Amino acid sequence: MTAFTTIFARDVRVAFRRWSALAHPLIFFVIVVSLFPLALSPSASQLRSIGTGVLWVAALLSSLLSLEGLFRGDADDGSLEQLLLSPVPGGVTVLAKIMAHWLVTVLPLICLVPVLALSFYLPLSAVPTMALALLLATPTLSVLVALGAALTVSLKRGGSIAGLLILPLAGPLLIFGTRATDLSVNGEPTAGPLYLLAALAALALSLGPLAIGAALKVGVE
Repeated sequence: MTAFTTIFARDVRVAFRRWSALAHPLIFFVIVVSLFPLALSPSASQLRSIGTGVLWVAALLSSLLSLEGLFRGDADDGSLEQLLLSPVPGGVTVLAKIMAHWLVTVLPLICLVPVLALSFYLPLSAVPTMALALLLATPTLSVLVALGAALTVSLKRGGSIAGLLILPLAGPLLIFGTRATDLSVNGEPTAGPLYLLAALAALALSLGPLAIGAALKVGVE
């Protein structure tokens, strides 16, 4: 665990030195979500009917903005190659970097969701379920983002290509997440979609770092 915590703490420190990179996804998320109530009818029923989908799609697209810098900085200065050549297993290195990325990029975004949900007149009773669904879905999304970044780490402008690779794979997260939120809005049980999101997160965090580590080794050669 020492190697994991060292890499995790290093990535968090580096991320907080780049405030602009941290702020871009949050600003994009707030702007996109705020534009829909302004562009559509102010009717509460109409905003409530689209609010769930808007919040989930905006969160998905915002997370892609940090894709380019996940491994790019380490690849450019040579530290990524050193990490992969170290005795630390590649899966541990990748998992530490994914968790650091999730903490500094995705968690603040989830904290904004309860506030922005009010602009779509979503009932307060549904906000905890939506936040829980995002907490369960975003680890899988972070793994997918890391996989896309690893596959395009050798490309100078690989962010757009990685985005095209990730978006189709994120479909199940969007489906189950919006379904859980809609069920909560209607006062119905939400355990089914939440269990599926938890299962996907466990699968992604178990196998994803191994696949990402292998992709990185190929990319830096």
